[in-house]
Amino acid sequence: MSFFTLSMLQTALEQGCILSLVTLALYISFTTLNLCDLATDGTFTLGCAVSAQMALTFLGHPILALFASMAIGCLSGLINATLQTKLKVESILAGIIVNTGLYTINLWVMGLGSSGGFSSNVNMNKAVTIFDLAKDLLQPVLGSWYKLAVLAVFALGAALLIKVFMGTRLGLSIRATGDNADMVRASSINPGFTITAGLCLANALTGLAGALQSQYQKSCDINIGTGMVTIALASLIIGQTLVGRKGSVARRILGVLLGSCLYRIIIAVALRMNMNANCLKLVSAIIVAIAIASPTVKGAIALQRQKAAAKAARKGDKTHA
Repeated sequence: MSFFTLSMLQTALEQGCILSLVTLALYISFTTLNLCDLATDGTFTLGCAVSAQMALTFLGHPILALFASMAIGCLSGLINATLQTKLKVESILAGIIVNTGLYTINLWVMGLGSSGGFSSNVNMNKAVTIFDLAKDLLQPVLGSWYKLAVLAVFALGAALLIKVFMGTRLGLSIRATGDNADMVRASSINPGFTITAGLCLANALTGLAGALQSQYQKSCDINIGTGMVTIALASLIIGQTLVGRKGSVARRILGVLLGSCLYRIIIAVALRMNMNANCLKLVSAIIVAIAIASPTVKGAIALQRQKAAAKAARKGDKTHA
């Protein structure tokens, strides 16, 4: 049996495409706006829950479920931004507040239609998903890779839209707000509005990712989004390590896509080595810690080399003297 099979690569790339949407959201909030959006976990689960209920209970159309998940994710971002801009709550605390509140809301959404009113999971085996709609059209041509094709369209489409949006007047204002909010305010641009727009967009992407995840695995669970902000941050940092922390928007977005897929490949390899699935969160935390600390470590090593070179040069001068 080969160590890493083609089917494992296929699954890793499929999961990487879904993860890339969350990583793009973190690119907007964490990298561009310089804000810590800790509501990502709850918003991802909310997108899953809304998509599941829309596909099962209500209109029963998977494409409408995607738009509904994006809309509810945008609303989550609006609440988060209102806490920060209007009520002057720190971004970390605002994210914690929203994430805590979303836990109960997610239980309620998943429990819609049940006798108890609350539920911790939803089974979507009887629901029609976007992958079911695409199966008849794409499977004869692509075989088992048709799901990856569908997810790649969403990932690449979102990346292209973000690239174009960041070049618009509003996108440039959002980037400027993350660099220097005081300068933006002095330019007669309301930083509260740009923060709100950025967080709404980021959470809409997170909600879309959750919707795709629920339709991909045909289930939704209350814990499905746990640790998602750490996973997305790990993917973001891996991408920055690959393409660099500076550069054009297109290059950095490419790093987001590469980092997301590479992270899922790393996890697939870890599972292939019989690592306990309960250890994956620890692996993610270690990856984030190493990636964040790597510039400091590289700087310290370079400084030690410079000191050693200077010391050797002084010894050489004394020898010649």
